[in-house]
Amino acid sequence: MKEIIRASIAIVVVCIILFGVNKYLNQSSGNAGSDTLTIFNWGEYIDPDLITQFEEESGYRVVYETFDSNEAMMTKIEQGGTSYDIAVPSEYAIDKMKENDLLLEIDHSKIPNLSNIDPYFLDLAFDPKNKYSIPYFWGTVGVVFNPTLLDGQTFESWETLWDPSLKGEILLVDGAREIIGMGLNSLGYSLNSTDEKELKEATAKLKELTPNVKAIIGDEVTPLMINEEASVAITFSGQAADMMWENEDLDYAVPQEGSNLWFDNMVIPKTAANVEGAHEFINFMLDAEVSAQNADYVGYSIPNSAAVELMDEEVTSDERFYPPEDARENLEVYKNLGLEMLGKYNELFLEFKMSTN
Repeated sequence: MKEIIRASIAIVVVCIILFGVNKYLNQSSGNAGSDTLTIFNWGEYIDPDLITQFEEESGYRVVYETFDSNEAMMTKIEQGGTSYDIAVPSEYAIDKMKENDLLLEIDHSKIPNLSNIDPYFLDLAFDPKNKYSIPYFWGTVGVVFNPTLLDGQTFESWETLWDPSLKGEILLVDGAREIIGMGLNSLGYSLNSTDEKELKEATAKLKELTPNVKAIIGDEVTPLMINEEASVAITFSGQAADMMWENEDLDYAVPQEGSNLWFDNMVIPKTAANVEGAHEFINFMLDAEVSAQNADYVGYSIPNSAAVELMDEEVTSDERFYPPEDARENLEVYKNLGLEMLGKYNELFLEFKMSTN
Protein backbone atom coordinates (compact mmCIF):
# COMPACT_ATOMS: atom_id res chain seq x y z
CA MET A 1 0.00 0.00 0.00
CA LYS A 2 2.85 2.38 0.90
CA GLU A 3 4.47 1.66 -2.45
CA ILE A 4 1.23 2.59 -4.23
CA ILE A 5 1.01 5.84 -2.24
CA ARG A 6 4.67 6.65 -3.00
CA ALA A 7 4.11 5.94 -6.69
CA SER A 8 1.00 8.14 -6.74
CA ILE A 9 2.88 10.99 -5.06
CA ALA A 10 5.75 10.61 -7.53
CA ILE A 11 3.34 10.78 -10.47
CA VAL A 12 1.71 13.94 -9.05
CA VAL A 13 5.12 15.57 -8.50
CA VAL A 14 6.25 14.71 -12.05
CA CYS A 15 2.99 16.11 -13.46
CA ILE A 16 3.44 19.38 -11.54
CA ILE A 17 7.04 19.66 -12.77
CA LEU A 18 6.03 18.92 -16.37
CA PHE A 19 3.21 21.47 -16.17
CA GLY A 20 5.64 24.11 -14.92
CA VAL A 21 8.21 23.31 -17.59
CA ASN A 22 5.54 23.36 -20.29
CA LYS A 23 4.25 26.73 -19.09
CA TYR A 24 7.77 28.14 -19.05
CA LEU A 25 8.51 26.84 -22.55
CA ASN A 26 5.26 28.24 -23.91
CA GLN A 27 6.03 31.65 -22.43
CA SER A 28 9.59 31.50 -23.72
CA SER A 29 8.62 30.42 -27.22
CA GLY A 30 5.82 32.92 -27.28
CA ASN A 31 7.99 35.70 -25.91
CA ALA A 32 4.95 36.73 -23.90
CA GLY A 33 5.01 39.11 -20.98
CA SER A 34 4.14 42.58 -19.79
CA ASP A 35 7.72 43.80 -20.31
CA THR A 36 8.00 42.36 -23.84
CA LEU A 37 6.35 43.37 -27.11
CA THR A 38 6.35 40.76 -29.87
CA ILE A 39 5.92 42.13 -33.40
CA PHE A 40 5.18 40.11 -36.56
CA ASN A 41 5.89 42.11 -39.73
CA TRP A 42 7.04 41.84 -43.33
CA GLY A 43 10.80 41.74 -43.90
CA GLU A 44 12.63 45.08 -44.26
CA TYR A 45 9.42 46.89 -43.27
CA ILE A 46 10.57 49.09 -40.39
CA ASP A 47 13.59 51.23 -39.57
CA PRO A 48 15.54 49.21 -36.93
CA ASP A 49 16.53 52.47 -35.22
CA LEU A 50 12.86 53.06 -34.43
CA ILE A 51 12.62 49.74 -32.61
CA THR A 52 15.56 50.81 -30.46
CA GLN A 53 13.97 54.22 -29.87
CA PHE A 54 10.66 52.64 -28.84
CA GLU A 55 12.45 50.29 -26.43
CA GLU A 56 14.27 53.22 -24.82
CA GLU A 57 11.15 55.37 -24.54
CA SER A 58 8.72 52.67 -23.43
CA GLY A 59 10.88 50.31 -21.39
CA TYR A 60 9.58 47.32 -23.34
CA ARG A 61 11.88 44.75 -24.92
CA VAL A 62 10.87 44.20 -28.54
CA VAL A 63 10.99 40.77 -30.15
CA TYR A 64 10.73 41.19 -33.91
CA GLU A 65 9.81 38.36 -36.30
CA THR A 66 9.06 38.47 -40.03
CA PHE A 67 6.83 36.68 -42.53
CA ASP A 68 6.80 36.59 -46.32
CA SER A 69 3.09 36.20 -47.08
CA ASN A 70 -0.26 37.03 -45.52
CA GLU A 71 -1.18 33.35 -45.61
CA ALA A 72 1.94 32.33 -43.66
CA MET A 73 1.26 35.06 -41.11
CA MET A 74 -2.38 34.03 -40.60
CA THR A 75 -1.49 30.35 -40.25
CA LYS A 76 1.08 31.06 -37.53
CA ILE A 77 -1.29 33.31 -35.60
CA GLU A 78 -4.08 30.71 -35.85
CA GLN A 79 -1.74 28.03 -34.51
CA GLY A 80 -1.14 30.19 -31.44
CA GLY A 81 2.40 29.05 -30.66
CA THR A 82 3.62 32.62 -30.23
CA SER A 83 1.69 35.43 -28.54
CA TYR A 84 2.15 38.16 -31.14
CA ASP A 85 1.17 41.60 -29.85
CA ILE A 86 1.33 43.36 -33.22
CA ALA A 87 0.97 42.05 -36.77
CA VAL A 88 0.88 43.92 -40.10
CA PRO A 89 -1.47 42.16 -42.55
CA SER A 90 -2.82 43.46 -45.86
CA GLU A 91 -6.44 44.53 -46.28
CA TYR A 92 -7.93 41.23 -47.53
CA ALA A 93 -6.11 39.34 -44.77
CA ILE A 94 -7.56 41.71 -42.16
CA ASP A 95 -11.02 40.90 -43.48
CA LYS A 96 -10.25 37.19 -43.21
CA MET A 97 -8.79 37.53 -39.71
CA LYS A 98 -11.93 39.33 -38.58
CA GLU A 99 -14.04 36.47 -39.95
CA ASN A 100 -11.93 33.96 -38.04
CA ASP A 101 -12.11 35.95 -34.79
CA LEU A 102 -8.33 36.44 -34.66
CA LEU A 103 -8.27 40.15 -33.81
CA LEU A 104 -8.90 42.38 -30.82
CA GLU A 105 -10.74 45.66 -31.20
CA ILE A 106 -8.42 48.67 -30.96
CA ASP A 107 -9.06 51.32 -28.31
CA HIS A 108 -8.78 54.57 -30.26
CA SER A 109 -8.65 56.60 -27.03
CA LYS A 110 -5.16 55.15 -26.50
CA ILE A 111 -3.97 56.27 -29.94
CA PRO A 112 -4.14 60.10 -30.00
CA ASN A 113 -1.78 60.16 -33.01
CA LEU A 114 -4.53 58.57 -35.10
CA SER A 115 -5.49 62.18 -35.89
CA ASN A 116 -2.37 62.33 -38.09
CA ILE A 117 -3.84 59.86 -40.60
CA ASP A 118 -5.36 61.19 -43.83
CA PRO A 119 -9.16 60.49 -43.66
CA TYR A 120 -8.95 58.93 -47.15
CA PHE A 121 -7.23 55.91 -45.57
CA LEU A 122 -9.71 55.49 -42.72
CA ASP A 123 -13.08 53.72 -42.51
CA LEU A 124 -12.46 51.59 -45.59
CA ALA A 125 -14.65 48.65 -46.58
CA PHE A 126 -12.33 45.95 -45.21
CA ASP A 127 -12.42 47.51 -41.71
CA PRO A 128 -15.28 50.00 -41.12
CA LYS A 129 -14.42 52.63 -38.48
CA ASN A 130 -10.99 50.99 -38.14
CA LYS A 131 -12.24 48.84 -35.29
CA TYR A 132 -9.47 46.30 -35.81
CA SER A 133 -6.66 47.96 -37.76
CA ILE A 134 -4.65 51.17 -38.10
CA PRO A 135 -3.01 52.28 -41.41
CA TYR A 136 0.74 51.68 -41.76
CA PHE A 137 1.78 51.79 -45.46
CA TRP A 138 -0.01 51.80 -48.81
CA GLY A 139 0.88 51.53 -52.47
CA THR A 140 0.19 50.03 -55.87
CA VAL A 141 1.21 47.13 -58.09
CA GLY A 142 2.78 48.21 -61.36
CA VAL A 143 5.67 47.91 -63.81
CA VAL A 144 9.24 48.94 -63.06
CA PHE A 145 11.33 49.18 -66.21
CA ASN A 146 14.64 50.37 -67.61
CA PRO A 147 14.10 52.65 -70.64
CA THR A 148 17.79 52.42 -71.59
CA LEU A 149 17.34 48.69 -72.28
CA LEU A 150 14.05 49.02 -74.18
CA ASP A 151 12.71 50.27 -77.49
CA GLY A 152 10.62 53.13 -76.16
CA GLN A 153 7.98 51.14 -74.22
CA THR A 154 6.41 53.11 -71.36
CA PHE A 155 3.87 50.57 -70.05
CA GLU A 156 0.85 52.84 -70.03
CA SER A 157 -1.02 49.63 -70.87
CA TRP A 158 -0.60 46.08 -69.55
CA GLU A 159 -0.77 44.98 -73.18
CA THR A 160 2.80 46.23 -73.69
CA LEU A 161 4.08 43.26 -71.67
CA TRP A 162 3.09 40.97 -74.56
CA ASP A 163 5.42 42.84 -76.98
CA PRO A 164 7.53 40.11 -78.71
CA SER A 165 10.63 42.30 -78.35
CA LEU A 166 10.51 41.64 -74.58
CA LYS A 167 11.29 37.93 -74.96
CA GLY A 168 12.96 36.62 -71.80
CA GLU A 169 13.03 40.09 -70.21
CA ILE A 170 10.17 40.20 -67.70
CA LEU A 171 10.35 39.36 -63.99
CA LEU A 172 7.05 38.59 -62.26
CA VAL A 173 6.27 38.86 -58.55
CA ASP A 174 5.50 35.43 -57.11
CA GLY A 175 1.90 36.11 -56.07
CA ALA A 176 -1.36 34.62 -57.32
CA ARG A 177 -3.52 37.67 -56.63
CA GLU A 178 -1.03 40.01 -58.27
CA ILE A 179 -0.41 38.01 -61.46
CA ILE A 180 -3.89 36.60 -62.04
CA GLY A 181 -5.13 40.12 -61.23
CA MET A 182 -2.81 41.56 -63.86
CA GLY A 183 -4.20 39.11 -66.41
CA LEU A 184 -7.76 40.09 -65.51
CA ASN A 185 -6.97 43.82 -65.67
CA SER A 186 -5.32 43.43 -69.08
CA LEU A 187 -8.68 42.14 -70.38
CA GLY A 188 -10.68 44.90 -68.72
CA TYR A 189 -11.96 42.67 -65.90
CA SER A 190 -11.92 43.27 -62.16
CA LEU A 191 -8.92 41.85 -60.32
CA ASN A 192 -11.46 40.53 -57.79
CA SER A 193 -13.35 38.54 -60.42
CA THR A 194 -14.96 35.28 -59.35
CA ASP A 195 -16.31 34.52 -62.83
CA GLU A 196 -14.83 31.22 -63.95
CA LYS A 197 -14.94 32.18 -67.63
CA GLU A 198 -13.03 35.43 -66.97
CA LEU A 199 -10.47 33.63 -64.80
CA LYS A 200 -9.82 30.99 -67.47
CA GLU A 201 -9.54 33.69 -70.13
CA ALA A 202 -7.02 35.60 -68.00
CA THR A 203 -4.98 32.44 -67.39
CA ALA A 204 -4.95 31.65 -71.11
CA LYS A 205 -3.71 35.15 -71.84
CA LEU A 206 -0.99 34.85 -69.19
CA LYS A 207 0.21 31.66 -70.86
CA GLU A 208 0.73 33.71 -74.03
CA LEU A 209 3.10 35.87 -71.97
CA THR A 210 5.33 32.85 -71.22
CA PRO A 211 8.03 33.56 -73.88
CA ASN A 212 8.64 36.98 -72.34
CA VAL A 213 8.95 35.75 -68.75
CA LYS A 214 12.50 35.57 -67.42
CA ALA A 215 11.55 34.41 -63.91
CA ILE A 216 8.80 34.40 -61.27
CA ILE A 217 10.51 35.45 -58.04
CA GLY A 218 10.24 37.35 -54.76
CA ASP A 219 12.67 39.88 -53.30
CA GLU A 220 15.40 38.76 -55.72
CA VAL A 221 13.76 41.06 -58.27
CA THR A 222 15.43 44.08 -56.63
CA PRO A 223 19.10 43.23 -57.30
CA LEU A 224 18.27 41.85 -60.75
CA MET A 225 16.68 45.13 -61.84
CA ILE A 226 19.31 47.28 -60.15
CA ASN A 227 22.09 45.34 -61.86
CA GLU A 228 20.27 45.51 -65.22
CA GLU A 229 19.96 41.73 -65.55
CA ALA A 230 16.35 42.28 -66.67
CA SER A 231 14.60 45.26 -68.20
CA VAL A 232 11.04 44.88 -66.85
CA ALA A 233 9.43 43.65 -63.63
CA ILE A 234 5.96 43.52 -62.10
CA THR A 235 6.33 44.60 -58.50
CA PHE A 236 5.06 46.74 -55.65
CA SER A 237 5.49 50.51 -55.72
CA GLY A 238 7.73 50.67 -52.65
CA GLN A 239 10.00 47.96 -53.97
CA ALA A 240 10.20 49.88 -57.25
CA ALA A 241 11.16 53.03 -55.32
CA ASP A 242 14.02 51.13 -53.65
CA MET A 243 15.29 49.96 -57.04
CA MET A 244 15.07 53.46 -58.51
CA TRP A 245 17.07 54.86 -55.61
CA GLU A 246 19.90 52.49 -56.53
CA ASN A 247 19.59 52.80 -60.32
CA GLU A 248 18.42 56.17 -61.62
CA ASP A 249 17.73 54.75 -65.08
CA LEU A 250 14.69 52.86 -63.76
CA ASP A 251 11.12 54.14 -63.99
CA TYR A 252 7.74 52.98 -62.65
CA ALA A 253 4.24 53.04 -64.14
CA VAL A 254 0.76 51.83 -63.25
CA PRO A 255 -1.06 50.80 -66.46
CA GLN A 256 -4.21 52.74 -67.25
CA GLU A 257 -6.51 49.66 -67.39
CA GLY A 258 -6.19 49.50 -63.61
CA SER A 259 -4.26 47.67 -60.92
CA ASN A 260 -4.18 46.97 -57.21
CA LEU A 261 -4.32 49.65 -54.53
CA TRP A 262 -3.14 47.91 -51.38
CA PHE A 263 -3.01 48.76 -47.70
CA ASP A 264 -0.97 47.21 -44.89
CA ASN A 265 -2.37 47.98 -41.43
CA MET A 266 -1.29 47.29 -37.86
CA VAL A 267 -3.52 44.92 -35.87
CA ILE A 268 -3.55 43.36 -32.40
CA PRO A 269 -4.03 39.57 -32.57
CA LYS A 270 -6.45 38.05 -30.08
CA THR A 271 -3.63 36.01 -28.54
CA ALA A 272 -1.65 39.18 -27.65
CA ALA A 273 0.02 39.06 -24.24
CA ASN A 274 0.77 42.80 -24.04
CA VAL A 275 -2.27 44.69 -25.29
CA GLU A 276 -1.27 47.90 -23.51
CA GLY A 277 2.17 47.83 -25.10
CA ALA A 278 0.61 47.14 -28.51
CA HIS A 279 -1.45 50.33 -28.26
CA GLU A 280 1.66 52.27 -27.20
CA PHE A 281 3.59 50.94 -30.21
CA ILE A 282 0.83 51.81 -32.68
CA ASN A 283 0.63 55.34 -31.29
CA PHE A 284 4.43 55.64 -31.44
CA MET A 285 4.50 54.61 -35.12
CA LEU A 286 1.83 57.21 -35.92
CA ASP A 287 3.93 60.06 -34.51
CA ALA A 288 4.69 62.42 -37.41
CA GLU A 289 8.48 62.39 -37.04
CA VAL A 290 8.61 58.64 -36.46
CA SER A 291 6.38 57.90 -39.45
CA ALA A 292 8.41 60.20 -41.72
CA GLN A 293 11.67 58.51 -40.65
CA ASN A 294 10.14 55.09 -41.24
CA ALA A 295 8.93 56.07 -44.71
CA ASP A 296 12.39 57.36 -45.64
CA TYR A 297 13.90 54.03 -44.60
CA VAL A 298 11.30 51.64 -46.05
CA GLY A 299 10.51 53.57 -49.23
CA TYR A 300 6.76 52.93 -49.31
CA SER A 301 4.01 55.54 -49.26
CA ILE A 302 2.54 56.53 -45.90
CA PRO A 303 -1.05 57.49 -45.02
CA ASN A 304 0.18 59.92 -42.34
CA SER A 305 -0.60 63.50 -43.45
CA ALA A 306 1.42 65.07 -40.64
CA ALA A 307 4.45 62.97 -41.57
CA VAL A 308 4.13 63.77 -45.29
CA GLU A 309 4.52 67.46 -44.39
CA LEU A 310 7.94 66.68 -42.89
CA MET A 311 9.22 64.65 -45.83
CA ASP A 312 11.18 65.71 -48.91
CA GLU A 313 8.68 67.29 -51.30
CA GLU A 314 10.49 65.69 -54.23
CA VAL A 315 9.36 62.33 -52.80
CA THR A 316 5.80 63.17 -51.78
CA SER A 317 5.00 65.08 -54.98
CA ASP A 318 6.03 62.12 -57.16
CA GLU A 319 2.67 60.91 -58.49
CA ARG A 320 4.11 57.53 -59.37
CA PHE A 321 4.21 56.76 -55.65
CA TYR A 322 1.76 59.28 -54.21
CA PRO A 323 -0.95 59.29 -56.91
CA PRO A 324 -3.69 61.89 -56.33
CA GLU A 325 -7.22 60.71 -55.55
CA ASP A 326 -8.49 61.05 -59.12
CA ALA A 327 -5.61 58.85 -60.34
CA ARG A 328 -6.70 56.11 -57.93
CA GLU A 329 -10.14 55.71 -59.51
CA ASN A 330 -9.03 52.79 -61.73
CA LEU A 331 -7.32 51.04 -58.83
CA GLU A 332 -8.98 48.27 -56.83
CA VAL A 333 -8.45 46.98 -53.32
CA TYR A 334 -8.19 43.21 -53.02
CA LYS A 335 -11.34 41.69 -51.56
CA ASN A 336 -11.47 38.65 -49.35
CA LEU A 337 -12.73 36.15 -51.94
CA GLY A 338 -13.06 33.26 -49.51
CA LEU A 339 -10.98 30.13 -49.10
CA GLU A 340 -12.47 28.26 -52.06
CA MET A 341 -11.95 31.08 -54.55
CA LEU A 342 -8.47 31.83 -53.21
CA GLY A 343 -7.68 28.17 -53.84
CA LYS A 344 -8.91 28.63 -57.42
CA TYR A 345 -6.59 31.63 -57.92
CA ASN A 346 -3.66 29.63 -56.54
CA GLU A 347 -4.53 26.69 -58.80
CA LEU A 348 -4.63 28.87 -61.92
CA PHE A 349 -1.42 30.65 -60.93
CA LEU A 350 0.33 27.30 -60.50
CA GLU A 351 -0.97 26.24 -63.92
CA PHE A 352 0.54 29.40 -65.41
CA LYS A 353 3.86 28.95 -63.54
CA MET A 354 4.18 25.40 -64.87
CA SER A 355 3.74 26.73 -68.40
CA THR A 356 6.80 28.98 -67.93
CA ASN A 357 9.12 26.07 -67.07
